[in-house]
Amino acid sequence: MRQYELVERVKSYDVDADEEALNRAYVFAMKMHTAQMRESGDPYFSHPLEVAAILTQYRLDSATIIAALLHDTVEDTPASYTDIKELFGEDVANLVRGVTKLSKVQIHSEESKQAENFQKLVLAISTDIRVLLIKLADRLHNMRTLSFCKKPEKRQRIAKETMEIYVPLAERIGMQALKDELEDYAFQTLYPEAYKSIESRLHFLNEQGRQDVEKVIAQLQKDMAENDIQSEITGREKRPYSIWRKMQKQNISFEQVCDVIAFRIIVDSIAQCYQVLGIIHTKYPMIPGRYKDYISTPKPNGYRSLHTGVIGPLNRRIEVQIRTKEMHEVAEYGVAAHWEYKQGIHKEGKQYRWLRDLLDLMNHSSSPNEFLEHTKIAMYQDQVFCFSPKGDLITLPRGAGPLDFAYAVHSRVGDTCVGVKINGKIKPLRTILENGDQVEILTNKNQTPSPEWEHLAVTAKAKASIRRFVRTQLYEKNMALGRDYFSNTAKEYGISFNEKELQPFLAQYKQTSVNDFLAAVGAGLIPFREVFNQMHPECVPSGFKRAMSLFKKSKSDSQLDKKMPVTGLISGIALKFGKCCHPVPGDSIVGIVNTGKDVTIHTSDCPTLNQYQDEPERWLDVDWNMDIVKDKVLPVKIKVVLEDKPSALTGMTNIVAAQNIPLTNLTTKTRSNGFSDIVIEVEVKDNNQLDILLQALRAFPHIATVHRLKA
Repeated sequence: MRQYELVERVKSYDVDADEEALNRAYVFAMKMHTAQMRESGDPYFSHPLEVAAILTQYRLDSATIIAALLHDTVEDTPASYTDIKELFGEDVANLVRGVTKLSKVQIHSEESKQAENFQKLVLAISTDIRVLLIKLADRLHNMRTLSFCKKPEKRQRIAKETMEIYVPLAERIGMQALKDELEDYAFQTLYPEAYKSIESRLHFLNEQGRQDVEKVIAQLQKDMAENDIQSEITGREKRPYSIWRKMQKQNISFEQVCDVIAFRIIVDSIAQCYQVLGIIHTKYPMIPGRYKDYISTPKPNGYRSLHTGVIGPLNRRIEVQIRTKEMHEVAEYGVAAHWEYKQGIHKEGKQYRWLRDLLDLMNHSSSPNEFLEHTKIAMYQDQVFCFSPKGDLITLPRGAGPLDFAYAVHSRVGDTCVGVKINGKIKPLRTILENGDQVEILTNKNQTPSPEWEHLAVTAKAKASIRRFVRTQLYEKNMALGRDYFSNTAKEYGISFNEKELQPFLAQYKQTSVNDFLAAVGAGLIPFREVFNQMHPECVPSGFKRAMSLFKKSKSDSQLDKKMPVTGLISGIALKFGKCCHPVPGDSIVGIVNTGKDVTIHTSDCPTLNQYQDEPERWLDVDWNMDIVKDKVLPVKIKVVLEDKPSALTGMTNIVAAQNIPLTNLTTKTRSNGFSDIVIEVEVKDNNQLDILLQALRAFPHIATVHRLKA
């Protein structure tokens, strides 16, 4: 593209474009890249020029086009941010800097780095969405020329990165045409044989059915004319990747993909959209399950249209999309179609709220990996549309439940949720929401999130909020417990405890702060006695404490009983398992010495251990002797909140039986709201078998909640 052609293209849709600045940017970028070449053998300047040309198709403002021309200059040439700012202004300079930062984000690196860098990407595009538009155009041109890349592994990496990150981002901002092209190029690289097969079949169908498409369009035009509706009708072919994805998702053959050819009817008003829909459905049989109304409930990226599938003219199964001209522009151009942005007004509409949610998720994730995992899920899932009692529309991923709805409204609503009414009826929190449900969240200010909630939540925002609360609560509890261990034991020896004494031990036990150290001690991850003895070697235990100290030391000598179900106990000592927590093999455990009697084994998170906080000398470091317990079964209690339905109890016991797990006891306490509290006692080999049972119970539709009892 020549210089004057680029300027004329921008001026064709923006008469106020800064022509002089566009010319200067063209010349400046060409000079900066003059000695550089691409792998294809073309001058490097051809790349930023093509990126700018792509963006003119979306009618972006002149600042964005100028930034596109300059987007590689700061990174690849002697030009600096200051140079760009002085020559083209702060707005252009900031866009170039934003794209430069994105270029340094190597999303394809190892998993931990990938997660950290994706966070940087989200931060960069959150400041100005035009940064993302330039980056998407940059990626599109790179994908168009990917075949010139000589290394197959590099092509695969770039294609995978495109599919996982840039395709869903393009979809989120509604840039459908750009998304489709990125998908097809990535698909062609990742699955070349599948691409060739579908492409050849499409070519064959196109040659065979070209006249049919023209006949269908002619008939639809006649149908519209008979009803005095002015319309524009086109037939479009499905993209190769779109067909392949449908074949994979629905496990069907190419021939079964009924809407290879789709038809689009563009009219003047929303009223005409529904009028056209009525005409189509009146004249042609509708295919069940194929009607979708994205006008009354738009997609999160702003997409609006009516979709329907019918047995149309020539008795062909076709898909028909009906929309206005404005809707069509948004469908094709996405965020670039919104006049507010072209006027320089930066507004946060509903179509940008996902970006704010990503930032919120990033702040609440415990690690970059968790953020990346949930973000990919959030960007790929389909949506359902639900309403609050006031009629506010809440968009959620398919499969979401009441807790997801509650946290979508506000984190405070989610944290205090105690129940839900769906369409006026009380339902369990595990209920899956359907399109059109009216959802009322019942709250109580004294309620706090339960760890069980994470199994009921689907959205990244809900899961992150629940994890954050539980993690913080548990952290503070363990930190207080660890602090009590040290202070109470120090008091016993007539000395005081200062947290600064722990500073020298941080590196030894791989902790970053004193608070983290205390929390690890409270959680049983760091042996308290071992640390205390290092801090105060002068405090030699006497009497019972000396005996217990010797008892602990005896673990390394011949007095250990290797036939016991747990290791670390001297021969002949009596052993029992706590009936409060019912530990099973695989659980983290501790031993509590009962004076003059025996040792009781508890899980390390058993609430009963709180009563021994002031007696750390009674705690024993023990573990499972897997050679002895591998064929034994131990009892465990499970609490289930079960819906009061005739078949519910039978269904629950059948689940237990299906796992080949003995059910030894069952007690029921009926509640008044249609649910019953049930405690079942079963015998399991280890916590892995228990986890499988809990997962199976959680999947039962009549069970609201299920968790293991430890008190």
